[in-house]
Amino acid sequence: MLAYVKDNWWSILIVFNYLIAASAVITIILKNLNPTKTLSYIVVLVFFPFFGLIVYYLFGQEYRKNKIFSKKSLLNKTVVKTIHKELELSSNELNDVYNYLDEKVKLVRLLHSNENELLTLNNDVDIIINGNDKFEKLLTDIKQAKHHVHLEYYIIKDDTVGSQLLNLLCDRAKEGITVRLSYDDVGSKISKKVKQKLTNSGVHHYPFMPVFFSTLTGKMNYRNHRKIVVIDGRIGYVGGINVSDLYVNDNGTKYWRDTHLRIVGDAVKSLQIHFLSTWKFVSNETITQFKPFFPKLKTLNTKIGLQIAGSGPDTDWANIMELSITAIITAKSYVYITTPYFVPNDEMISAIQIAAKSGVDVRLIIPEKSDSWMVKHASNSFLEALFKANVKVYKYYKGFVHAKTIVVDDIFAMVGTSNMDYRSFNINFEINSVIYNVEKSKQLKAHFLEDLKYSHEVDYNTYANRSKFEKLKESYCRLWSPLI
Repeated sequence: MLAYVKDNWWSILIVFNYLIAASAVITIILKNLNPTKTLSYIVVLVFFPFFGLIVYYLFGQEYRKNKIFSKKSLLNKTVVKTIHKELELSSNELNDVYNYLDEKVKLVRLLHSNENELLTLNNDVDIIINGNDKFEKLLTDIKQAKHHVHLEYYIIKDDTVGSQLLNLLCDRAKEGITVRLSYDDVGSKISKKVKQKLTNSGVHHYPFMPVFFSTLTGKMNYRNHRKIVVIDGRIGYVGGINVSDLYVNDNGTKYWRDTHLRIVGDAVKSLQIHFLSTWKFVSNETITQFKPFFPKLKTLNTKIGLQIAGSGPDTDWANIMELSITAIITAKSYVYITTPYFVPNDEMISAIQIAAKSGVDVRLIIPEKSDSWMVKHASNSFLEALFKANVKVYKYYKGFVHAKTIVVDDIFAMVGTSNMDYRSFNINFEINSVIYNVEKSKQLKAHFLEDLKYSHEVDYNTYANRSKFEKLKESYCRLWSPLI
């Protein structure tokens, strides 16, 4: 028997691989997933022995999702209901807004229907277009915190700018400010020494869904891709800028173009709810006194309509994707999209085509040089469908564009953490700020047009005449699009 095994060990392993693969294929089929995603998993399992099983183990299983679902809606529902009641607009205010927004009111109703997210008007918004400005403002706000500082990030590194932030958090905690920090265990890189310093200083910190060998699992499913800061329940930050030297443009390395928001006002309470929900999940801390986290805010001179759109495997609907699609297909004049990772699903491609074919000016900015070889070629494979509908595609060459924004008709804009890809729409935890305001929409539009100065429009003839080898690379990477 041992001799037979020794002589036929490879054949035995292959048979064993395909027995497990067959079981996995049946499981995948029975889940009734998106057909494209289902076929992608099946192709990997059938044509890539052993490697396919590893991919399925890392990305395809739902045990993490089940774990998340079992802890869904952890934040005290009575508290949430009370906060929502305080934020509810009067009938007159709603009527004024609805008349002002016209057809865009569908977007407000959609998000409210999906997640009971309320529209707030008592807000002021500062649009931040790069890391230097964000970190300067953020550090200043943290230094002035009176009660608490809450942070939730996909990436925090203890490099120069990261250490500056982390050291400040330690100082503030020693001074009696309550500091809570949640960081994604895959995206972040904080040394044991720094973590011990945080603990010794009184900073409460927890990783989001810890994994072993995080350097090998950069695309592990269900990561927390959000970037949220809430200070004293009055000031909030949300957008694309993580905490790392990579996002600072004065270190002589590649220029990084990003977009972030600093929010003052009632919408911060929605950010706080999202943060506290995640915090309960990662820390299991039972918070009994919520009042300090939701202070009564003064009435501001500005009225900027905001909703906070959270999306992830614990939401019943793909909120951000549905908002994006609805905003695009209801556009009348223009749709300007910026995204670093353009790996859309069929629904998004159809929405963009419908808008462009109906006469709407649809433009897309993506990076000329991506930080992912596979994403770059997968993105290029989707451009043919856009060109057929007369969508204008631009590639940003000044550096790497990491901004995730949509601007529509000088009235609607969305800024946040969500890329335009499968992972953001269906797998990761994301959060976007939805803006209903002419001034801020025009400001984001102006930033988009400024970025066009550092972008070249992709010529269809040049694109169509690219080599067969280039097309082959694109087609191969596109096969993996539901997974990357």
